[in-house]
Amino acid sequence: MMQPPDEELPMNFDHPPADPFTVFDEWFHHAELHAGLPNPNAMTIATANAEGRPTARIVLLKQFDARGFVFFTNQQSRKAEDLAVNPSASLLFHWDSLERQIRIEGSIEQTSDAENDAYFNSRALESRLNAIASDQSRPIEDRDALEARRAAVDAAHADGRPPARPPHWGGYRVVPSRFEFWSGHPHRLHDRVLYVADDHGGWTTSRLMP
Repeated sequence: MMQPPDEELPMNFDHPPADPFTVFDEWFHHAELHAGLPNPNAMTIATANAEGRPTARIVLLKQFDARGFVFFTNQQSRKAEDLAVNPSASLLFHWDSLERQIRIEGSIEQTSDAENDAYFNSRALESRLNAIASDQSRPIEDRDALEARRAAVDAAHADGRPPARPPHWGGYRVVPSRFEFWSGHPHRLHDRVLYVADDHGGWTTSRLMP
């Protein structure tokens, strides 16, 4: 991951940089330093099921590089069911205090077992145990039943051995084909630039009206 300087670099929306990943890296790093948010890596991810019905939720961006944008989840959840039948997604970062948004659209691929193990083992112990206890998105009777599932997981690991990653827990990478960078201005005369992947490994850009 690149490390741009702490000072914000101006964005020329009339003549944007050729590489949208560079712009994303600069904006994301700036948001980490200056947005004043506890989770500047929070992003909305929208998916659609086989009938085209969309759903959206907040997840946390955990990794990004030139291959795409990675988040981790239970791969038996509702979002995972959507991605199994319709392997594409849209991401939205919104840093209101900076008046900036980034929209990303792309295809989905699963991360490798090695990537999944490495991230799972880096998590806090409580988070790992809770991931084992929860069948994400499935109904449960009440809070007591949820606590009982967690107690059973605790008992199974009472010998202190590290919990193994559940086989259905892992990551997805959004491989982008479109980026849009949005910067707010007074009275809605905003700046927007669209990047669309071309057939030669590059990007075409266009300024959009607000």
